[in-house]
This record gives sequence, structure tokens and C-alpha cells, in this order.
Amino acid sequence: MSRIGQMPIPLPQGVSVSVNTDNEVTVKGPKGTLKQNLPVGMKVAQENDVLSVLRETESKEHKSLHGLSRSLVANMVHGVSEGYQKVMEIRGVGYRAEMKGTSLLLSLGLSHQVEMAPLPGIEFGVESGTLPGSTERYFALFIKGCDKQVVGQQCALIRKWRPPEPYKGKGIRYRGEHVRRKAGKTGKA
Repeated sequence: MSRIGQMPIPLPQGVSVSVNTDNEVTVKGPKGTLKQNLPVGMKVAQENDVLSVLRETESKEHKSLHGLSRSLVANMVHGVSEGYQKVMEIRGVGYRAEMKGTSLLLSLGLSHQVEMAPLPGIEFGVESGTLPGSTERYFALFIKGCDKQVVGQQCALIRKWRPPEPYKGKGIRYRGEHVRRKAGKTGKA
């Protein structure tokens, strides 16, 4: 019994779902269109404004793919109706971010500036501010899109340039991420 797989998926206003013969699910909404091939043995049934993912047999393989298939369809429905957004922070002396057209221009202490073009369906936003209780500046990056996987991939590509380091906490981190700090050689905290 898959508890996640059995949960119904409510369809918001303005979202339509179609399934072709190759088991490809297409979800259209105000934020865009997404397509996903479901595993063999999974079916999507629509009744009024509710979707449900069904499995053909009770085999172990179909049971293991049931919850995954439901989550993929639910993520597509949420993405085309509301969209996804992740927020990242850049901290460090001399580290900064700015927009250059639709691209992102990052200064990360390297010998050159890094210019990142967005992946298809991704929008960037930049905001700057100071940390509460200190004068340290930070830059917030907003990564928005309708496909959850592409938003996560774009964040990973940005973070790869400067992951947060444990001694001073400099680098690119997700908002709310805790970076465990280490003491230096002298043992001072």
C-alpha cells in the first residue's frame, strides 16, 4: 500500500491534464506547459477536478513506482499553477551579484566574473541587504520557474562556483541553510 500514491491530486482552476498513448502526461497552466513520461504500469485518471494515479498490478516494482509517479504529477500541477522559487544567499567580502539582462553576473573572489545564463524556463532576481545585528552585506538570489527539477538544477550550478566554507562562512548557500563553523588553527571561535 502506497500512502503517497493513493492521495488524490486536486486540479486548480485553469490547469488541464492530458495523457497520450505512450503514457506521457502533459500539464498546461498559466505558468507554462510541462511533460513527463510515467513508468510503464502507471495510469492517470481524471474525475471532475481531481487526478489520481493508479497502478496496473500489485507487483513489487509497480508498488515502488506508485508514489514516485504521483509525486511527479503533483509537482507538475503545482509548478504550472503556482511555480517554484528557491532563494540563495551570497556572503563574503567582495562577493556580489547583479543582473546583466536576463543573465546573472557573479563576483566570487575569482580572477574573473562569472556570467550565468538561465536554463530554459528559469528567471533570476537579485536583492541586497545587511545581516541583522552586523554590518555584513549579503546578496539574495531568487531562482523562479515552473519545473521543480530545473529550478533545483540551476541552484546547484550556481552553488558549485563557491560552496560555503566552514571557517568564515563565505560562499553561496541556500536561505535557511546552517553552515557548521569550525575553529581556526589557534582554536579561537
